[in-house]
Amino acid sequence: MNAFADILEAIAHAPIEKRAMTNHGVLNEAYAYAKPSSFARGMRIDLGNVVILLISGTASIDENGVSVHIGDFPAQLRRTFDNITGLLASEGATWHDIVRTSCYLRDIDRDYDVFNAERTRFFKEQGLDPLPASTGIQAHLCRPELLIEIEAIAMFRTDQMEESKG
Repeated sequence: MNAFADILEAIAHAPIEKRAMTNHGVLNEAYAYAKPSSFARGMRIDLGNVVILLISGTASIDENGVSVHIGDFPAQLRRTFDNITGLLASEGATWHDIVRTSCYLRDIDRDYDVFNAERTRFFKEQGLDPLPASTGIQAHLCRPELLIEIEAIAMFRTDQMEESKG
């Protein structure tokens, strides 16, 4: 059987377990804001030996919930990547497990060229091949000082993680 068929088989017969993801070393919880927001930083879904990570929109926010790098698009993007990296690491995943990103830019006309150059640089640093599927969207973000927000989906098999450790 091929790997895709194995995954479908695992999903078809596996109980679905889910739990919120967090990494307080890089991000606080959204419900801890002065104006609490009702969402988890991410959701881990376990389907047998297949794990799906759904990472909520993540931006240039520090571990205290404060927006950082105001007005500096490249620095905000780098902090956003760092925050996502921390969330992935909290679940034993890396950027190599990312299959999709949705990238929300406050001003896509002004910032897309810088965004694309910085994203390309970051993905090369990570050694990503293939690259994740992605969509760039102009959007009003939750805080006026934020210039970029990224959602991500990662998938990996836990049996392959155990094999690589053994």
